[in-house]
Amino acid sequence: MQADPLTTARLDLLPLRVEHAEEMAAVLSDPALHAFIGGAPLTVDELRTRYERLVAGAPEPGVSWCNWVLRLREESRLIGTVQATVTGRHAAEIAWIVGTPWQGRRFASEAARGLVTWLVGRYVRTVVAHIHPDHRASAAVAEAAGLSPTDETHDGETLWRLALRP
Repeated sequence: MQADPLTTARLDLLPLRVEHAEEMAAVLSDPALHAFIGGAPLTVDELRTRYERLVAGAPEPGVSWCNWVLRLREESRLIGTVQATVTGRHAAEIAWIVGTPWQGRRFASEAARGLVTWLVGRYVRTVVAHIHPDHRASAAVAEAAGLSPTDETHDGETLWRLALRP
């Protein structure tokens, strides 16, 4: 499975390219974005290296890395990313991040809903996300995308899940 271009009401979800690194380094430069996920903002070169690895694809057979940048059409600029790691064509783990200046405007929710709709249209039946229990904004995004919290945790994060019948 590979990332297709997607559109939502306000966003274009564009398949990730290495060339996005320069603009995305600025979008993701706020250290506050790492409060729940750890780490620190990457430099342009570090992000370029990461994007090269992501674009090359997962080394494991049966696993697809699907990554998109979010372009806000109104401003014609990148504002974040969404990603899905698809395993066995029927299960996916998703994640999202939106730059600080664009938070609070429901862009992450819109992108996550678009991503989940795309995955379900490709016969993915289980979608999960790992969310820090104190990260209320990400919990709201997961809920908007149709996921529900479970009692399961992994590395201190709550597993959120959408499970559809086969």
